[in-house]
Amino acid sequence: MKTSRIFTLGIATIALSFGVSCGNASNTTSKESTSNAPTTASAAVASDAQGTFARMSFDKVEHDFGTIAAGTPQETVFTFKNIGDAPLLITNARSSCGCTVPDYPRNTPIAPGETGELLVKFNGTGINQVTKTITLTTNTKAGTETLRITAFVQPESATAFDSPLKK
Repeated sequence: MKTSRIFTLGIATIALSFGVSCGNASNTTSKESTSNAPTTASAAVASDAQGTFARMSFDKVEHDFGTIAAGTPQETVFTFKNIGDAPLLITNARSSCGCTVPDYPRNTPIAPGETGELLVKFNGTGINQVTKTITLTTNTKAGTETLRITAFVQPESATAFDSPLKK
């Protein structure tokens, strides 16, 4: 009985070590194949190797819509300039919530010295002071740029209470 247990334990050990070693080999191959895939990040690394980067300069990094009525759509434009030495690419723009939608020049290189625009639409939701951020993924040295919009959103019921007081 002891012999069959030792035999079974030996077979299990060999099978386990074979499975682990095969798993490591496939992971190494997988890492190599993904690291060779061309990406925007590799374009940024290529810029770094050359010592050149795209750099963004904004006309403003924050926009205050002031006091708005709830549900009132708002828009603003952030104008930027590439003040770097390499073409600027914005590969993604995301906001901190679904109520804010950035529209950016998708995968369109902005040459050094040229300008571009980022349109931000806010649907006016929230109550009281609201702040939303827009994060741009770029090929700048930092890799991201952050913009902000703010507004004081008056609740719809506030206007109903204000009406009798105005009389």
